[in-house]
Amino acid sequence: MITLRHVSKGFGREEILRDVSADFEEGGIHGLVGRNGSGKTVLLKCIAGLTPVDQGVIRVNGKRVGRDVEMPSSMGAIIETPGFLPNYSGYRNLKFLADIRRRIGPAEIRQAMERVGLDSRSPKWVSKYSLGMRQRLGIAQAIMENPRLLLLDEPMNGLDNEGVKAMRRLLRQLRQEGKTILLASHNPLDIQRLCDTVWEMDKGRLRAL
Repeated sequence: MITLRHVSKGFGREEILRDVSADFEEGGIHGLVGRNGSGKTVLLKCIAGLTPVDQGVIRVNGKRVGRDVEMPSSMGAIIETPGFLPNYSGYRNLKFLADIRRRIGPAEIRQAMERVGLDSRSPKWVSKYSLGMRQRLGIAQAIMENPRLLLLDEPMNGLDNEGVKAMRRLLRQLRQEGKTILLASHNPLDIQRLCDTVWEMDKGRLRAL
């Protein structure tokens, strides 16, 4: 699903990704671990097409990101803190986003919200959401178009223990549905219980564990 070959990325004089090469097979959960600042988030942004690489090649489903396609065509992502319009409900926020691409309708939006434990009919503004509810809404946005690839950067942030358990169940279900998931997490239990492969990012270099 994802091929990285000699990928490097820097900002100013700081080199964030250093000659990264890896293959992520289709239909599994692949864990990314590493300290803050190690390069995990930048790597996910490069795969998503949000940040161009300085050197190297990234291919998703056979297409080169930044050349053949600007962004992978069947991808959902939650990278850093999700941003939503504060004075609208969760459903209306997702409806605005869905209307841009016109690939899904209300039924798919409501189903995605229900899968993450949110009430799609609630009029509550996102500004009144807890951190955990915002995180759930971000995950609903990532999965609502039924993408083949999910890039999830710390998706458990802000969730209580029950929320974490529910999200782990959801990720297992998505894997059973054939999704490919890149999961960056600081929680060793997430990595241990969910991931088929584990990769460590350290000072911009990636290695399989």
